[in-house]
Amino acid sequence: MPLTDTESALLALIRETPLATPEDLARRLGSTRAAVNVHVSNLVRKGALLGRGYVLPPADGPGRVVVVGGANVDVKARTLAAAVPGTSNPGVTVQAPGGVARNVAENLARLGVPVTLVSAVGRDALGDSLLRATEAAGVDVRGVLRAEGVGTGTYTAVLNANGELLVAVAAMEATEALTPAALHERRGTLRGAAWVVADGNLPEATLAHLLTLAAEVGASVVFEPVSVPKAARLRPALAAGLVPHAVTPNVPELAVLVGHDVPDDPDAIRSAARELHDLGVTLVWVRRGAHGSVLSGPDGVHDLPALPATVRDVTGAGDAMLAAFLAALASGVGPAEAARRGHAAAAITIESESAVSPTLTPAAIAARLAETVTAEPTQST
Repeated sequence: MPLTDTESALLALIRETPLATPEDLARRLGSTRAAVNVHVSNLVRKGALLGRGYVLPPADGPGRVVVVGGANVDVKARTLAAAVPGTSNPGVTVQAPGGVARNVAENLARLGVPVTLVSAVGRDALGDSLLRATEAAGVDVRGVLRAEGVGTGTYTAVLNANGELLVAVAAMEATEALTPAALHERRGTLRGAAWVVADGNLPEATLAHLLTLAAEVGASVVFEPVSVPKAARLRPALAAGLVPHAVTPNVPELAVLVGHDVPDDPDAIRSAARELHDLGVTLVWVRRGAHGSVLSGPDGVHDLPALPATVRDVTGAGDAMLAAFLAALASGVGPAEAARRGHAAAAITIESESAVSPTLTPAAIAARLAETVTAEPTQST
């Protein structure tokens, strides 16, 4: 919506002095504090401000990515020997920033991609530390909602001595505060974005509204299902014709998206991918763990191998995979090569004890691909 002359003048003052008080702005504008507050509300409603203080949308630029979804604290417990169910096991516990959307955003920042995170955390010490760590990694966190009355989300994972996931519990109530209305207040973050990542932690209505807003600004959406139960949150949007550009499920999540069982077989995966293409999804990238992945798109179907790696911790591997894939697409690389880079990022990450590897860089991905002797991805039509 167009701005009035007074709103434009106020926005210019905020750009010049973003830390100015309402009284300062009123004095410079020749107005009153009450009138300034009304104009600020209008600027928020029109998307010129992000709705939290005098926070301006990030500058437009090609390749910028907005990641919308879960941000939480990861608590990882790892047994020191083979896990024995039904009793306590000796082990070690660590706590670190996490959440699918947050991890994807940090990985993108490490890969040199301008990235904005839109999420929700509590007004608590965990939320404070989570935002500090995320901002320090290079992510724009000004669009994160500080929700009242809920705690910052946690993801508690129990790993065996080999670093493989045994069970996990996700307490993500804070993300429910990211309602369509809250997202609408932050729609200014989407301006100038080339890509939007939506993770399955978003409530159904919020996910549908995000797809609508992204379409209005011409940004391509990638949907990351997160889990089998949360993959179902996209189905109402698909039925309503709100279709993301790409989806990145594993095989069980793919089955939820198409509404029937899908065996972990390349032919069955290709058939299910065609069902999503028929609904308007352009890219379907199905992750198969140690079996690699299947990428289906306009240029055919590619079967890509997983890269060899010494597993230390699988947490965050899929997030790194998606981030490297998207970083490559945002820089103009084709989908098949982008997926290869995704596999390299996943291999780097599972060799780290951190959900976001501190060694992940574009150079590290290139080196990993260069040192790995693999056949070129096979292609079929």
